[in-house]
Amino acid sequence: MVKRGIKSFSGKHVLLLQGPLGPFFRRLGRDLEESGARVSKINFNGGDWLFYPRRSETYRGPMEDWPEYLSQILTEWKIDVVLMCGDCRPIHRYVRQQTERLDIELGVFEEGYLRPNYITLEQSGANNYSSLPRSADFYLKQSGDDVAKPLQVGKVFWHAALWALLYYIASSLLRPLFPHYQHHRSLTVREAFPWVRGLWRKCYYHVKERAVRGRLEKEYSGRFFLVPLQVYHDSQMHMHSDYADVEAFIRNVVTDFAKNAESEAYLVIKHHPMDRAYRDYTALCAQLAEYHGIKERLYYVHDLHLPTAFKHTRGVVVVNSTVGLSALMADVPVKVCGRAMYDIPDIAYQGLLSDFWADAPYYRPNKQALQGFYTYLLQRTQLNGSLYKRLSGTASHSGVIWDAPAYVSILEGRTERMRAGEFQQLVAKGQVAA
Repeated sequence: MVKRGIKSFSGKHVLLLQGPLGPFFRRLGRDLEESGARVSKINFNGGDWLFYPRRSETYRGPMEDWPEYLSQILTEWKIDVVLMCGDCRPIHRYVRQQTERLDIELGVFEEGYLRPNYITLEQSGANNYSSLPRSADFYLKQSGDDVAKPLQVGKVFWHAALWALLYYIASSLLRPLFPHYQHHRSLTVREAFPWVRGLWRKCYYHVKERAVRGRLEKEYSGRFFLVPLQVYHDSQMHMHSDYADVEAFIRNVVTDFAKNAESEAYLVIKHHPMDRAYRDYTALCAQLAEYHGIKERLYYVHDLHLPTAFKHTRGVVVVNSTVGLSALMADVPVKVCGRAMYDIPDIAYQGLLSDFWADAPYYRPNKQALQGFYTYLLQRTQLNGSLYKRLSGTASHSGVIWDAPAYVSILEGRTERMRAGEFQQLVAKGQVAA
């Protein structure tokens, strides 16, 4: 879908299901309509309705009736393409089988595999549902060409926070109109309180862990393994791994490390920044360290600059987080404990976790295969932009660059949207193709 561009939707009837928090899907609908597509939208709660109130339908029925309703809509409305954000949400889990049965194209948006300047749009599904080839030989044959630098998205936290606040308020106030709806996380105004707690924890741990960060970059450099955690409600963990929850993953990794890693190695477990408001695994990590006799070798941290950590770590252990892909691109050996689209032989480590601790210093991703994979992934699944913030200077309503040549032609036709000389500067910097 990404490689074909926005014009590939021309003449098609596109159904939008649930999108990200905020106005992205409404703006996307305008892009699609200007490309020549017909657009329909289904809302499932008050937050969905707030950001897409016009020309939309609402589903208020029981969840168990949703698959049959969806099948009816797809057939009666003669839908050609379904677009949605996240393919593991409860409301979206039935969509794949319905679209496959009716031979309807499915596109799934996610936050970018290659963050922070990209979002993901994959045909058929994301992560382990991805249709990307899983063969290193395939990527060795790809050109691995250099690609233009993306426009910088910048910080999106406050945009995401505002959209989340408005979404949760609308969902709470209009809940009586959607009595059967089941969200993939808590959906009440009380969610504002954890965000305040999370902000406090961010400040607290930034100061408290300063000494630890220093040791990791100096005396422990090259001697520690990094374990980035995922958010407790991450559907990628629940759908694409055999772990029941984050706690189970922590227990497995710590136990295996204590049993199999060299005595001079350290284990650093990093909390997910979006989860600091909801979970704290300090007590669990302390308990496991005490039980396995590795109190001096296990560190649990909240704030760590990952690009810097990658320069000093011996290896990275993940379930299926996109952090694993970032580590691979930094030439760091990665062990995937779940199922991920980048868990490819010659790219990610394929041995057992118990062997990874000893093998990591001698394993590196195949650079040629990895570069081919990166280029293929970027050109076919990544869009320069954000789900929460419009890129400045773009001509699309969604603030996404659909394809460079079309973007250039649009900009040339709308020079009033840019300051004099700005377009030429972007071309000179390689941020848009000439």
